[in-house]
Amino acid sequence: MFRAAARGLIAHAFPILIAQLASIGMMVVDTAVLGHVSSVDLAAVAIGGGIQISVVFALVGVLQAVAPVVAHLHGAGRDDEVANVLQQGFWLSVLLAVPGVLFLTFPGGVLGLSTMDAAVEAKVRQYLGLLAWSLPASLFYRTFYAFCNALGKPRVLMSIGLAALGLHAVLAWGLALQGWSGEPLGVAGCALSNIIIAWLACAGGALYLVLGPLGRRYRPLANWSRPHWPTWRELLRLGVPMGLSNLVEITAFTLISLFVASLGATVVAGHRVVANLSALTYMLPLSLAIATMAALGRAVGSRDQAMARATVRAGLWLAAGSSSLVGLLLWLGAAPLVAAYTDDPAVRQVAVGLVGYVAIYQFFDALQTVAGHCLRAYRVTFVPMLVQTFCFWGVGLLGGAWLCYRWTTPLGVAGFWLAAVLSLIFAAALLLPLLRKAMVASESVL
Repeated sequence: MFRAAARGLIAHAFPILIAQLASIGMMVVDTAVLGHVSSVDLAAVAIGGGIQISVVFALVGVLQAVAPVVAHLHGAGRDDEVANVLQQGFWLSVLLAVPGVLFLTFPGGVLGLSTMDAAVEAKVRQYLGLLAWSLPASLFYRTFYAFCNALGKPRVLMSIGLAALGLHAVLAWGLALQGWSGEPLGVAGCALSNIIIAWLACAGGALYLVLGPLGRRYRPLANWSRPHWPTWRELLRLGVPMGLSNLVEITAFTLISLFVASLGATVVAGHRVVANLSALTYMLPLSLAIATMAALGRAVGSRDQAMARATVRAGLWLAAGSSSLVGLLLWLGAAPLVAAYTDDPAVRQVAVGLVGYVAIYQFFDALQTVAGHCLRAYRVTFVPMLVQTFCFWGVGLLGGAWLCYRWTTPLGVAGFWLAAVLSLIFAAALLLPLLRKAMVASESVL
């Protein structure tokens, strides 16, 4: 059964991985394009992108509750209730978009946490203000994303993601560097491209729900229901801790750009390059974790105890083994990878010095990521949120700030990355026993 579970996870995770890489590739394109514009533009997208991704991932985390709920219903044979969950997810997207748009439009509160060059801050504000227009589309699309994953239909996500990445690469290059709008727009050009792509991806998802196999089977856009509080209550009970977990985890890395802004644009730009590499490598365990969550949710919903255990084991082994290999390759290829991002030798020097930390923590990151998603499949989300808050904000950000600025010999930006390694070790050590306890509790109920 372990082999069958592993084969199923690989088949499900591969298109998710491509879709996730395409999604993170949007950030890579922005970094690569702006690395050839100026260090100020690159620093602006590092800070602004980190803030925007933090907002999006926090809100998307709430909407990801659609996945375990739909997976449980499908596993239990209650497919007639699936369409309503997706519709309620869309209603929640509308509600969540309002504070998200306001935050991106008026980011003064978070920007005031750090001192940065005035030119960089102006570009950050411009970048975030433009990206606010893409947020509703991003939330709609991610609700659709969770729905497809829960039902084991990730290939459409891969197709949409690849098309979006290719188009974004062309648009960002033309608007930011080539002056297609009359003059090169730099960071604003990348933001405009992101807006266009977000709404096109949203339209692609809607078209699939009308014409694709899931649309024909579940008719999720037919017989539209009004907001339904009992469904919202279940989604929010699971989703709010998931959203906070996402916020904690992503800000533990993205807000480093803000906290080291006083060290100069070169340091921020070098950190941005490594943050991109970190995000890319994270897509592998994340894809396996998403596939594991969906398969485990269906197994728990169908009360298949043996398959549930095999799925958890397969997810942990596949993620830990593959991520360790990626870490080794990243270590060996650090210099050429960094060189592909920027022509600035000072930025390259900073980035190469940080890559080793990313290579080291791959194994622990894989374990804690899969464990966290398995707990979501068991509908255990509150305690993992507390664990991740302690690890990623307490050990990661606070510990990183101390190592960066206040240790006997301050480590600079490297202090944050060392603290990140420690935070992931702690997270894995705490979440794995919690997962075992959740499995035993579920089996006792079954």
